[in-house]
Amino acid sequence: MNKTISIGNRTVSQDNPTFIVAEISGNHNGDYNRAVEIIHAAKEAGADAVKLQTYTADTITLDCDNEHFKLNRGTIWDGTTLHALYREAFTPWEWQAKLKEEAEKCGLICFSSPFDFTAVDFMADLKMPAYKIASYEINDIPLIRKAASQQKPIILATGIAYQEDISLALKACHDAGNENVILLKCVSAYPAFYEDINLKTIPALAAEYDCLTGLSDHTHGGIVALGAVTLGAVMVEKHLTLKRSDGGPDAAFSMEPAEFAEMVKGIRTLELALGSSEYNLTPKQVKERQGSRSLFVVRDIAAGEILTPENIRSIRPAAGLHPKYYDEVLGKTALFDIAKGTPLSKDMFS
Repeated sequence: MNKTISIGNRTVSQDNPTFIVAEISGNHNGDYNRAVEIIHAAKEAGADAVKLQTYTADTITLDCDNEHFKLNRGTIWDGTTLHALYREAFTPWEWQAKLKEEAEKCGLICFSSPFDFTAVDFMADLKMPAYKIASYEINDIPLIRKAASQQKPIILATGIAYQEDISLALKACHDAGNENVILLKCVSAYPAFYEDINLKTIPALAAEYDCLTGLSDHTHGGIVALGAVTLGAVMVEKHLTLKRSDGGPDAAFSMEPAEFAEMVKGIRTLELALGSSEYNLTPKQVKERQGSRSLFVVRDIAAGEILTPENIRSIRPAAGLHPKYYDEVLGKTALFDIAKGTPLSKDMFS
């Protein structure tokens, strides 16, 4: 696959460095200055982008406390209502233009996740360079279609998606004339457990849907992100906070800056090691071929003497004939005296 997608000033593809995104989510804890600090921490840690979430409690759910709206699915937020959770976690819309400007001043790309039509329009006004559709919205086909119609890259998290959901979401993008889609492997658990991740889905998604793929990760640490890059992920998204002990709705599964920086360092080192799929030797490897095997005279040979296993062997280094000629030269006659330690060549025998 040779797909290429541009997000802001970054080219995202298999041939470019992994696009690393710091998700701010609700880790600002209602403090604008803390949100700015997280942006600066993301830059310092080596992120390429920061991501916001564009919703209010009223645009994402209802202020209702019947059983449908109470969280009781075994999450870290159980015991509250959806409206109360999102009222705490949302990022005020009046901050977002300033946060985007702050990120761009740092050299970071800033984009967001819309959760309703008004958020899409708001993001369009801010000229956001991409639209990330969260896992729980992957079945909101009208929302996806409207976001895709902005003709900016669409990033689809697949955390709760069956294959039918992915197919419908992609069709909505394609119907809007938008082929620039990245599918993110995601497990919608907070935190997620390693045994539930199934990273092998990443290349399977790429093959099944002919899309670039990545990872939206809620596990602790960076090892899952490194594994994803090994399997072809072109994008990695992790939540970032200043300190988990500061609390907040997403703190429990967020990275601290030093951890994020260590993950970025690991990914960049891994990229160097992954290199290219082309079967070529590096200049160093070409030079080291001199240390390979070849045919040598291993005992003094007189003119007219027969070449035998006792006087000809395949040894290091690679100064003589290729060892593939070994059977062919045995039984040949030396044309002149040849000293022990001489690389064998075709002009020495007949």
